[in-house]
Amino acid sequence: MKVLKFGGSSMGSAQSIRQVRSVIESADDNVIVVVSAVAGVTDMLNAAAMDASTGKGFEGSLASLSQKHYEITSALIDNPVVVNERLDVIFKHLNNLLLGVELLNELTPRSLDAIVAQGELLSSLILHHYIDGSLWFDSRELIVTQRHGRRNVVDMNVTPKLIREKREGLGRINIFPGFIAADESGMTSTLGRGGSDYSAALLAAGFGAEMLEIYTDVDGFMTADPKVISRAYTIDHLTYSEAMELSHFGAKVIYPPTIMPVWQKGIPLRVKNTFRPHLAGTLVDAVPNGSPVSTIKGISSIQRMSLLTIQGPGMVGVTGISQRLFGALADSNINVVLISQASSENSISFVVGQEEAASAIVAVEREFVAELMDGHILPVCEEGGMAVVAIVGERMKQTTGVAGKLFHALGMNGVNVYAIAQGASELNISIVIKNDVLKKTLNALHDAFFLSRHKVLHLFLSGVGTVGGRLIEKLGLQAEKLRNTDRLVIRIAGVSNSRTMVFDPQGMEPSNIGTLLADGEPASPELFSERIRQLNLANSVFVDCTASPVVASQYHKLLSANINVVTANKIASSSPYADYRKLKDTAREKGVKFLFETNVGAALPIISPINDLLKSGDRIIRLEAVLSGTLNFIVNEMSPNALLSDVITRARVRGYSEPDPRIDLSGVDVARKILILAREAGNKLDIDDVEKEPFIPESFFTYESVDDFMSRVGALNDEFETRRSRLQAEGKKMRYVAVLENGKASVGMRHVDEQHPFYHLEGSNNVVLIWSDNYKEHPMQIKGYGAGADVTAAGVFADIIKVANL
Repeated sequence: MKVLKFGGSSMGSAQSIRQVRSVIESADDNVIVVVSAVAGVTDMLNAAAMDASTGKGFEGSLASLSQKHYEITSALIDNPVVVNERLDVIFKHLNNLLLGVELLNELTPRSLDAIVAQGELLSSLILHHYIDGSLWFDSRELIVTQRHGRRNVVDMNVTPKLIREKREGLGRINIFPGFIAADESGMTSTLGRGGSDYSAALLAAGFGAEMLEIYTDVDGFMTADPKVISRAYTIDHLTYSEAMELSHFGAKVIYPPTIMPVWQKGIPLRVKNTFRPHLAGTLVDAVPNGSPVSTIKGISSIQRMSLLTIQGPGMVGVTGISQRLFGALADSNINVVLISQASSENSISFVVGQEEAASAIVAVEREFVAELMDGHILPVCEEGGMAVVAIVGERMKQTTGVAGKLFHALGMNGVNVYAIAQGASELNISIVIKNDVLKKTLNALHDAFFLSRHKVLHLFLSGVGTVGGRLIEKLGLQAEKLRNTDRLVIRIAGVSNSRTMVFDPQGMEPSNIGTLLADGEPASPELFSERIRQLNLANSVFVDCTASPVVASQYHKLLSANINVVTANKIASSSPYADYRKLKDTAREKGVKFLFETNVGAALPIISPINDLLKSGDRIIRLEAVLSGTLNFIVNEMSPNALLSDVITRARVRGYSEPDPRIDLSGVDVARKILILAREAGNKLDIDDVEKEPFIPESFFTYESVDDFMSRVGALNDEFETRRSRLQAEGKKMRYVAVLENGKASVGMRHVDEQHPFYHLEGSNNVVLIWSDNYKEHPMQIKGYGAGADVTAAGVFADIIKVANL
């Protein structure tokens, strides 16, 4: 014998009920079928009862209810006269119940039970008449409850005996209404929300079934709430204790009390999807079966909680405080979800439903009124808008580092934990957080425990011009390799240009971004930053491929929100020292990355080696560098047939120079770069501290537009060609060099001969020479391409990879 339970979603329409019959009739064994009310009906009955009690009238609701059920019978049964007559009796009784509530202007718990119980009676009768040869039983004759406070509790001395006695009268297909029961006097009672699952478990235990199958609209227990975590997947196996923990902490697959009756009898339970019955679902039994992928089985959460704390010096070393506290809460029928007590015994924190918080505070302060008056205990402190998140799994007992992994994932994403609870069984670690970071928390934990084979980064890109466009192309080309080889998934979750922005937390195809931006919403750097922070996605990376000071001004807000920043924009790292230091310190405090390697040498690693030297205890003594690929390209390409203005134009066309080449030619770009290196080497310098000699005379920087400048810079052609020819005759070359020594920085033109490492520097290459305590006689030399959109995009890509800690 099997017990099959079908929830409201499975009984939601005529089409759904056809599928239910298909599942029932395909069973090889005799079956006990337990059904919930048609989807939405219990809520409609509750609303009708409330309307009746307040005099708003219930007739419209009752008419809608009857129409809903009659439409189902008409669609399922060729001649529904007989079933409709039975439904008529229920609707007439329901009308009388509601009328009585309306006349008395009072809705008692017993009256409400009697009203909402009609939903299961209606749905079970429809299914009984739809399946030929089935038998119908009234669950009120088998399940007996007692009233305990505001709850109906099953009388386990009477109920199992009544169920066993009914076994002889069972047939092939036996249909029972779930959720409903009767009290000791025979009056209708209910088992509470989700009670149909409990009905099915009681029947399975009482009849000695071989299996209890719970059919719903999901494939089984999931690793996390699929409405929040799209990557959540079905758990194939759980122990009873794991399923109990997950259900208690918000996994709305089955009603928590369901597990206990079958657990006590050793009856396996399987959760399946009515609409995909071919899938195995989740098996729940007593056999430990550790997952080879993760140390935990699932993550559950409960929202709309309040964290209450009672504390004071009068609690330390005093026996009976906990007994009095939780006794007072129990006397007020308040359910405590989580408890956490400090080892100092100075405080006890506990979590209750948000709607019960006020009553809980009254109950506690009434119990400790004397201590409150004496100041030995402080007034109860309430933190509202909380959520409880639990990670569950029996393998946690044998595995070290689970808690470390949990809190590392939360810390990296800026999630503050308000309270923690873990039992000695090590089956569950529960944390209390704010509701507004729940989605980020679940994503971070799911990635940490279930997707550790694939680290996921959510990337937000500002700027899709030359560098940004190349970066998007590289992300598309490298996606498969990163996933398969490096186990890294980079989701482009948001993109903005100067006019529009577009978001998709699930990730956008690189090839579609141009089209999506064309139809995007209006954008600004402030709006883009705000939306990124509102999305609050785990493992977020903001990438700046602009030269905008307004975009750079958003870095601090992003870092403060635990969002990594990778930038090719030099403005922030060369801003006033106090601002630069603030960004670095914020990144360190928040445990996120602020990376700007491309600010100095495009894809050439210069900043990282300097950082590594300092971390190892070394000291930078002197630094000389050619840091402008643009200017090096210009001096290398000049010849009698390629004059200054021609080469500047060529550098712009190839993307070596800034969009406005005057930034390069003024020496400002190189000054920013040496300033950044000086700061990374431990010097507190600002841009005004850098001595600057421009590449060309100052007078050429007064023209308003780039076009005006380009039309006039040819006036320098002869001067530069004469200079170049003279140096060539002397065996020398021009190089625009940056120098850092004794805490002072300068940039300017130098003439170098064949003995100097800069002499043979070709094309747009950069080179850096670093003298340190460990590199005194022979400086460290870093050399390579230092300009161009491709290499800059490659450098940005490398910094993104560093965020993932691969």
